[in-house]
Order: sequence, then structure tokens, then C-alpha cells
Amino acid sequence: MNRLAHETSPYLLQHAENPVDWYPWGAEAFDRARREDTPVLLSIGYAACHWCHVMAHESFEDEETARLMNELFVNIKVDREERPDIDGIYMSAVQAMTGHGGWPMTMFLTPDGVPFYGGTYFPPEDRHGLPSFRRTLRAVAAAYRERRAEVDATAAQLRELYAASRAAAQPTGTLAPALLERAFRGLVAQYDAEHGGFGGAPKFPQPMVLDFALRHWRRTGAAEGLEMVRHSFRAMARGGLYDQVGGGFHRYAVDAVWLVPHFEKMLYDNALLAHVGAHLYQATGEAEVRRVTEETVDWVAREMTSPEGGFYSSLDADSEGEEGKFYVWDEDELDVLLGADARIAKAYWGVTSGGNFEGRNILHVADDPMAVAMRFGITPAELEGVMARARTLLFAARETRVRPGRDEKVLAAWNGLMLRAVAECARVFGREDYRALALRNGEMLFRELVRDGRVLRTYRDGVTKPSGFLDDHAAVALGALALYELTFDPVWLARARRLAETMVRWFWDDATGAFYDTASDHEALITRPREVTDNAVPSGTSLAAELLLRMAELFDDAEARQRASWVLQTLAEPMARYPLAFGHLLGVTDMAVHGAVEVALLGDPQGADFRALARAAGEVYVPSLVMAGGPPDPHEEIALLSARPMIEGKATAYVCRSYTCDAPVTSAEELRQGLLAATETSHAGAPRLG
Repeated sequence: MNRLAHETSPYLLQHAENPVDWYPWGAEAFDRARREDTPVLLSIGYAACHWCHVMAHESFEDEETARLMNELFVNIKVDREERPDIDGIYMSAVQAMTGHGGWPMTMFLTPDGVPFYGGTYFPPEDRHGLPSFRRTLRAVAAAYRERRAEVDATAAQLRELYAASRAAAQPTGTLAPALLERAFRGLVAQYDAEHGGFGGAPKFPQPMVLDFALRHWRRTGAAEGLEMVRHSFRAMARGGLYDQVGGGFHRYAVDAVWLVPHFEKMLYDNALLAHVGAHLYQATGEAEVRRVTEETVDWVAREMTSPEGGFYSSLDADSEGEEGKFYVWDEDELDVLLGADARIAKAYWGVTSGGNFEGRNILHVADDPMAVAMRFGITPAELEGVMARARTLLFAARETRVRPGRDEKVLAAWNGLMLRAVAECARVFGREDYRALALRNGEMLFRELVRDGRVLRTYRDGVTKPSGFLDDHAAVALGALALYELTFDPVWLARARRLAETMVRWFWDDATGAFYDTASDHEALITRPREVTDNAVPSGTSLAAELLLRMAELFDDAEARQRASWVLQTLAEPMARYPLAFGHLLGVTDMAVHGAVEVALLGDPQGADFRALARAAGEVYVPSLVMAGGPPDPHEEIALLSARPMIEGKATAYVCRSYTCDAPVTSAEELRQGLLAATETSHAGAPRLG
């Protein structure tokens, strides 16, 4: 056992029995490197990463390769999910050196932590134009010993990569509808109208971009926006990307048609897809959208929730050493398990004797369900009954298989995203079990991962570490806000407000006029990271800007509004030019440009009339909806609730924009109509940019 045996990260523990003399990230490793003047080999990955497992089996478990690593380098292993700051710093370096990035990431550093060479996966033998890992080890070590001046020159050049993080932010454009229209047109140009989604293979879900497109449709009436979201969501949900038996989405498709996924399942993908699914259901009322979204949340509740209420991070792509083995089927299996329903189920899921993935079948909706029903002379309802039975039977059979590994660490930011999605689904679908799931998760996060108003990054087996990052604080606060809008319990609003204040105190920098990903008291790295693009998850910057805008609406906080607007102005031109890289930030900018639709619900949150109004608010798709609720606020702390009386003692709703409200209503139908009217005219609202 090496030093990783003392860690809690499942990814690091996967390497605890390697013959490599691994160190976790820390001073001990770098002190040794400086003392011995030895370069550092930094390997970064994560527990569900298929190619990380491949390289581990081929190289890190190989005695000869490990001997070379131990002899020539100080070796550090990092879980990129636990330390996104380190991952982000060195990912920018490997992308600059090679033109691409990914995991496993393999970086070679000076003893001071400065990169000078790197790549991603290295094979055990030379192949496909890649040098073998052992040859790379020898060559890098020789360069460090014999051509130090060249190594130092390369390291100095790479240091310059990080100069931008120290530069003061400046406005790059104006926040206006024209910016959003330009970004939307950029998305249309990259949209795959045939298969849904954006670009070709490999194809990623892009839920944040879809959420922005849905907003744009509602704001402008651009029908292509709704079609883009509806078609993409349906294509993903009917493809192999979606687990047709157990619910939940895989990471991405290796093809352009959503058929063959990379089989790992990540919490954050499913959080973002469930969130956009709830909004798409509000917009369309389509039963298929609701079923897939609810099945995704059900998967989280069933397979990804700890006894304490935390949400686990991921499921591996592999089981029994094979990628996807848990999820694929032989035709004979369906014949035996489904009996008389097998013919219909096989046609529905495209199952054949030859299969579509290494001789077996990835289940996918191979034809339009209506066409399948017509082919077999049954009604759509009868078809759905057959498929519901089939899912139940296949799920039970699959439960006897060897399951993929599960990364059981609880990550604050990812939990905040899923908490928000579950709370939103509880509100939209009226699901009390989702409400309970969200409350359990929220209580767990604030019990275990919030200390003195600051968020910690990870929790596992009673151990928390390290200090949280910008996205952790903002995502958990937004999750708490979602719980407030679900329950109208002021405790959740107070918790969100305190985290917002903490976030500004520790992550905002007046000198640069920007948020950083690490706190001002974080350990010193070769740079202080400042990632502004929305990649697989929203950036800390975009989450922080949204949190501030929402707080500004609730408390009429001009300073929060002004700070958020400044952040958006500094990124206006990049957003318009590269919309796929700023999906979440575009949604926040939509809120800044058009303003929020504010709903104040006055009354007892436990009363039947109040709950009927809250339920009605969940039935309408309203971009940038901000809600407050409870008895009239005598202290006028919550701006939305102040000076707004109840009507005749009944639960009363006010629909407002910039605190100017329509006439109060007391019936659910009146509130629904008021919200529809507000969304239809939302483009006319004046922006409140501070």
C-alpha cells in the first residue's frame, strides 16, 4: 500500500495498491522534489474515467513502469473532482502544448510545480502515433537532467499562460437583447437539425445551452428555439445515451446520433438535464419529457443517494473489466425475460440478433412509438403498458448483474446542482417524495459541508475536505434558494444569503474586478485560477453572477445587482462569439437583460389555498422566475413581500416586474393567467443593470 491508502477519494484509493510510490497533492511531495532536484509526474483523473482505468492497468500496475516512475520522478496522483483548481491549472497547459485535453492527464512539472511537458493517455507500447509511456518517462527525465535550459525556457513560456488570470477585467460589450440574439444565431448555426444537439461525434448533451434556447424561445417567440430543445431532448432520451431500463443519462455519445454512449453516469449531467427537462415539460406538457425527467430523479433517489442524504458523484462505465457490460443485452435474453411482450419490445428498442455494440444491443427507441404501435395494431397506451412491463422485468434481471463501481464521495457543487434540480422537479411535478429528497439533501449539505458560513468541497465516510471553491459556494446557495422557493421556509433563504455574502468576501477580488475559483486564503499555487467558461458544469463565475442577481431581486440589493452586471459585461463579447462555451452565463445574461418575473405569495405556506397558488406557479414556464412567500413581512427585509397585503384574509399572489405588480389574485387560475401574460410581455420589461 502506498500513501494513497490514507485518502478518502475513491479515485485515489483505486491506486493505493499500485507499485508506484504515489503521493497525494501536498507539500511533502514538492519538498522532496526540490530537495532532490527531481521532476514531478502529476497524474490527474477521476473514478468513473474509462481511459484512466486503462492506463492504470497498463502502466501504473506494471512493475517495470512503476520502477521507472519511482526512480525518475516524484509521483503525485490527483482526483480532478476533488481538486478542480489543480485540474484547471494544468489542463490549460496540456491544451496549449497538445491542442487537446482530457483524462487521464499526465503532466511533468518542475519541483516548483511549473509544467514543462504533458499529454493525456500514453499507451504501454508505441502505437497510433503515440510514444509509449516508458519511452516518454525516460525522454522527459533525460531532458530534465541534460537539457535543463530548454526545460526552464518551456516552463517560463507556460507560466505566461496564466498571466490572464492576473489581468484586470474590462467590459467587452453591452448587455442588450442584440447580444442574446447574436448568441442564439450562433447556436442555430452549429445545431444538428437531423439528430439534435450540436456538432458531430463525439456529442455531448449541452443542457445549459438548451436551457438558454428555451428561454430565448419564450422571450422572442422564435419557434426554432423550442424545436431545438424539444428535438434534442427527445433524441437524447430515445438514444442509447439514456438508460432505457434504469433511468438517467450517460456522459456523452461517441457517435453523432446518440446511440453508443460512453457509459459512465455523472451526477452533474443528470442534474442539468433534469433541470432543463422540468422546464421543457412546463413549456410543452409532453408526457415523454415528464417520464424521462422523473425517471432520472428516481435513479438519483434509488442509486445515487447516501444514507445521510448526500448525492454520490458517479457510476463507472465499466463492470467486470468491460465498458458498458452492465447495460447491454442479447436478443435471447429479451425473448426469455419478456415472453409474449418480447416481439414488441425488441421492435421498440431496436434489438437484433447481431446487436449494435460489439455483438450485443444498446437499447434505444429505434422508431417513432406511434409507428411501432401501428405496426403491431395496438394503441399508444397499450404500447406504453407493454414497455412499462418490459422495463420492470429487465430492471429486475439487471439487478442480478455485477454493478459498475460507484464514486461515493459527496461533492458540494454537484450536490447543489442536483438539489436545485430535484427541488424544481418537486415544484413542477407536485411530487412530495422529491420534496422530501430535496430537504434531506439540503439538511445534509448544511450539516456536513458548511462550516462557519463556508462550504467544504467533499464528504465521504464522515470525513470532509478540502476548502470549497467558488462553484461550491454558489451552487449550494442556489440549491438553498430552490428549497426556499419550494417550501417558503425562511431558514433556507437565510442560509443562501449568508453563503452569498461569504462568496463575495472570499472569492471576489477588487483589484481585478472578478471572481476567482479559489478563496483568497487558499493554498498558493502557480496561479490563482479563474475559469469563466461553462464546460461540463457551470463555471463558478456564472453561478456566482446568477446568485447575486437572484439575491438582488429578493432583497432589492443594488450592490449585488451591479456586481453581477459588471461580471456579465466583462464577458459579453466572448458569450456572443462562442455561445456553446457560455450556456449557463447566457441564461444569467438573459435575466439581467430582461429582468426577472417576481412572484410574491402571501399567506401561510402550509395552508391549502397557499399551496394551490404555489402549485399553479409550478405549472407555467417562466424564465428567470424569482419567488418569495410567507406572511406579510413586517420588517420589510424581503423586498418582494413588503407592503403587499393579503386580500380578505386569503392567500394572495402578486406577479411583479421590478417590484411593480399586477393586481393581486387569490385563485390558482388567475395566477396561471398572470404568469402567462408576464412571459408573453417579458421582452418589454426594462433591464435593471445597476
